[in-house]
Amino acid sequence: MRKLLTIAVAGAMIAACTTTKTEPEPTVAQQLKTRLDSLMQKGIMFGHQDDPFYGLTWGYDKDSSDVKNVCGDYPAIMGFELGGIEMGDAKSLDSVPFTRITEEVINQYKRGGIITISWHPRNPVTTIDGGGLAGQKFPEGTAWDVTDSTVVKKILPGGEYHEKFQTWMQRLSDFLATLKTEDGTKVPIIFRPWHENSGSWFWWGEKLCTVEEYKALWNMLQDKLQADGFDNLVWSYSPGMQDNLTAERLLDRYPGDDRVDMLGLDGYQWNAGEGQQFIERGKQNLTVLCQVAKEHNLIPALTECGLKNVTDSTWWTSTLLPTVDGFPISYLLVWRNYKDEWFGPSPSKPDAQSFRDFYNDEKTLFLKEIAE
Repeated sequence: MRKLLTIAVAGAMIAACTTTKTEPEPTVAQQLKTRLDSLMQKGIMFGHQDDPFYGLTWGYDKDSSDVKNVCGDYPAIMGFELGGIEMGDAKSLDSVPFTRITEEVINQYKRGGIITISWHPRNPVTTIDGGGLAGQKFPEGTAWDVTDSTVVKKILPGGEYHEKFQTWMQRLSDFLATLKTEDGTKVPIIFRPWHENSGSWFWWGEKLCTVEEYKALWNMLQDKLQADGFDNLVWSYSPGMQDNLTAERLLDRYPGDDRVDMLGLDGYQWNAGEGQQFIERGKQNLTVLCQVAKEHNLIPALTECGLKNVTDSTWWTSTLLPTVDGFPISYLLVWRNYKDEWFGPSPSKPDAQSFRDFYNDEKTLFLKEIAE
């Protein structure tokens, strides 16, 4: 009997040791990354900032979109901005109610689309406590206020404005917690903080903090949001396009492979006659971007682009398509359409047909193609 018992126990131990471990369920962010990798094999997704809120001839119409009004389809990706949430404001820096942002983020998710979010917090040193700006003239007190070159240092641990910025990060966290469906499902988000850091027009820019301070800023925000349970954020590191970009330059302030999921670039064409320069610069930058992204197992993207006021009626097919053609990037996103400064298409503008041709190109992906 003892021998039989010993054999039985040994058999149970062997069975326990050979049982296959159950793999943990992938996080919401991991699921989004897998989807982005898969979609990148099909083509380049088109994105538009603030797409469902307003256009050149309308504002806050239900289910409207300049992109949809031109080509009959929504963008695959919609961009949203949270500047102002840190102040407890009701509206973003672009005057969009935060309640409406929550609504449209969820709408885009339910349609099968993808969401990317940026955050341009005000300058915590020059902004008056309790709300309001230090002055009325732009850019005093805004993200573009670079009058104090030590803002980042002052909000890091030990800095005199650290506690204040802790409150600002908590308000951001509280808002991000609203981005979930009725059944509590978290919306997957591409989160793109502290972008265009290779320039110096934001208070977190290159000439306004050291490499170590910038990385500490990134880590402070990321650690806060991860501690708050946000496993639905795909983190995008997105400096600006540069002349003769190198891998070393691109990674100058890179927070590390353990902290970044997506590698992007922001780059614009500002004048109609500069299309060829935009193409040449874009191709050179995207070559470096895609190579570095491959080496670091990151998802590459053109996280902001556009021609101001689309002053070239064929720009979508004569300039933008040739720039991105042949590059394995996840998406490109043009900035918003607003009054006297716009970057997307509109039915009322001469570039509408070029955009329809862009839409019909096999390389571009819009909502219907990714929601299938």
